[in-house]
Amino acid sequence: MTYRILTVCTGNICRSPMAELVLRDRLAQAGLEGEVAVESYGTTSWEEGEPIDHRARAVLAAHGIVADGHRARPMTRRALQDADLILAMDRDHLAPIQETGGPTITGRVHLLRAFDPAAGPAQGIRDPWYGGEEDFRACFALIDAAADGVLAHVRDQLAARRR
Repeated sequence: MTYRILTVCTGNICRSPMAELVLRDRLAQAGLEGEVAVESYGTTSWEEGEPIDHRARAVLAAHGIVADGHRARPMTRRALQDADLILAMDRDHLAPIQETGGPTITGRVHLLRAFDPAAGPAQGIRDPWYGGEEDFRACFALIDAAADGVLAHVRDQLAARRR
């Protein structure tokens, strides 16, 4: 059974697709792409059908990650309930995720930066859309810093499933 990760931000054109693609890349490097699926969603339908922001695409490309084919989509109850791990990009995403997913997703919803041991109490990732390229680089750095922690968590979860 595939382990399912969802990354969630507001419009699904910046933070959550960046996180999706960084995690996919990290999982592929670890040889886990066949066991783990990663998808991204928005808490809103504001950007539905839109491609990833060109600034996010550029930052990903600078790190060797291709961002072709993404189209923004809003989260659904079914996607949330089918997920094993739901990673919110900021605190303001937590309530909409919980409201849409319902009580069965409790315990599976976390801030992405909770997996970064250096994050401290300020675990949100500010929306870079309102800023410039430096904000997208900073966003990428925060996502990248949490990716190893997510990978370790997923490995633990997969090992527990095998027992």
